[in-house]
Amino acid sequence: MSTIKIRLSTMMFLQFFIWGGWFVTLGTFLSQNLGADGPQTGMAFSTQSWGAIIAPFFIGLIADRFFNAERILAVLHLIGAVLMYLMAQATDFAAFYPLVLGYMLAYMPTLALVNSVSFGQMQQPEREFGQIRVWGTIGWIAAGLVISYLFGWDAADAIAAGALQNTFLMCAVASLALGLYSFTLPATPPAARGSQVKIGELLGLDALKLLKDRNFALFFVSSILICIPLAFYYQNANPFLTAVGVENATGKMTLGQVSEVAFMLALPLFLNRFGIRWTLILGMAAWVLRYVLFAYGDAGSGVALLLVGIALHGICYDFFFVSGQIYTNSKAGAAYKSAAQGLITLATYGVGMLIGFSVAGQVTQAYTTAAGADWTQIWLFPAGFAAVVLVLFALIFKNETLAAQDGRHD
Repeated sequence: MSTIKIRLSTMMFLQFFIWGGWFVTLGTFLSQNLGADGPQTGMAFSTQSWGAIIAPFFIGLIADRFFNAERILAVLHLIGAVLMYLMAQATDFAAFYPLVLGYMLAYMPTLALVNSVSFGQMQQPEREFGQIRVWGTIGWIAAGLVISYLFGWDAADAIAAGALQNTFLMCAVASLALGLYSFTLPATPPAARGSQVKIGELLGLDALKLLKDRNFALFFVSSILICIPLAFYYQNANPFLTAVGVENATGKMTLGQVSEVAFMLALPLFLNRFGIRWTLILGMAAWVLRYVLFAYGDAGSGVALLLVGIALHGICYDFFFVSGQIYTNSKAGAAYKSAAQGLITLATYGVGMLIGFSVAGQVTQAYTTAAGADWTQIWLFPAGFAAVVLVLFALIFKNETLAAQDGRHD
């Protein structure tokens, strides 16, 4: 591996180590350390969506026009380091919420910035980017393993002692390291310096005309709706596994990222063999199966059900969301590729997840009493919801051939 690839891979590793180092255990921290209820937990997770909504404005209006990407990346991660340290000191939800909101408003734009820095150094992005991006997934996995197997912060007695506070301190150090490291990255000048600002282009609104296509419109709506079950996983999986007594829950959840890498490799083969319709259907069906397994699994004889449910993450995510990005690219053609990807990102990580986290918080609260959470009912809700979306999609969506990647489409 060349020196520049090593440097970019290190950047990606730290970028996602930071995210995986606190976001996975956030639900458990909120309930155990801060006494947050379901709606409050939903509010905290929704900060990701607000960050996703604001990110296009930040990148399009500032990063693409005025400053080098690597310098903005450095400043945002240095700000993030301070906010992470302050989050570790918070003793109640009222003090924690504005800090996590500020942090996600700073962090979410960095997801696009690390891509910009990477693409700026590549001669053949379609071949090289995957080799760099996979180190982000490895970083997320490493964070989970460190939390569970190196420090044991997610063990029952450690959680009771407030050890999850240390995840924010760990990520503060990682953010500081990445912030300083980013100043050494290759220069990535603003790509659109002096160009006219178009709000519709920033938000992907120029691609709204694609919704005239019935298949794409159905996919677009389904993408928003399937984010509701997705939010249940992000928000509730770690608290659930911890509550039912699964040891090293955070470390075991990294099976999902391992699965994601494996199924990413299988995705092109499946698309070629079965087409986009069956790929998307399988992705949605995996959400239904995952939550049924969670509903009836336990830390004893049913632990295998839980582990399979975690490992289904690769199919859940890759076969719907990644294949959906490929489908969107195919439908858009050369003129609207960027706008279409911006639109689908805003719809899913912005609007869809915002709704999803709110619903997940309300449902969790409804099935939680003084005796504890009724996890069977909590998980059956997203299972049933995903099943309804799946059936409607399967009945209406017609199979079609993906257009070539040169932008041609029917």
